[in-house]
Amino acid sequence: MHPFEFYLKLGFEHIADVAAYDHILFLVALCAVYRIEEWKKILILVTAFTIGHSITLVLVSLELFSIPSNIIKFLIPLTIFATAVHNVLGADQAVKSIKMKRNYAMALFFGMIHGMDFSNYFKALIMDPSDIVVPLLGFNVGIELGQLLIVFFIVGIAFLFLHLMKVKHREWNLFISGAAAGMSLISMLENAF
Repeated sequence: MHPFEFYLKLGFEHIADVAAYDHILFLVALCAVYRIEEWKKILILVTAFTIGHSITLVLVSLELFSIPSNIIKFLIPLTIFATAVHNVLGADQAVKSIKMKRNYAMALFFGMIHGMDFSNYFKALIMDPSDIVVPLLGFNVGIELGQLLIVFFIVGIAFLFLHLMKVKHREWNLFISGAAAGMSLISMLENAF
């Protein structure tokens, strides 16, 4: 059994690994529609994503749920694509509270899908499902810290463009969401099963 710090570091490295850019790209797409003034909403969305990630890790570790790796490799870029398209098509401000609830549900569900990508490795690390509490807590705290650092960076860049360079928020959202959609579409085609 590894100590809490091992899982904390593992979670942080998992989310912040540039080689596994899919999680970072998802966070970029998730944040594209928000301004720095909406930091509480962003924090809740990121936490919903982590909770979804955790649910999947528990289900797979307890052998209650499993999906083949090739399907997961297709679903992850699909979540990025869906988020990016939702950013562009779902930008109606008139139903903002309904939209936020939908965004939280999407982040939770998509977090579950992203959690599948790491779940078998996590399951092998813990070996004994009855000892899941410390590894899961450490891993999720690490993921949350990594995500917050990435989100801080993303929102900081958005602040520079929106406030200092006076780029309109609509154009920022279209550019970032379009780039995320394009990159995820390529990944979906590469991983089509």
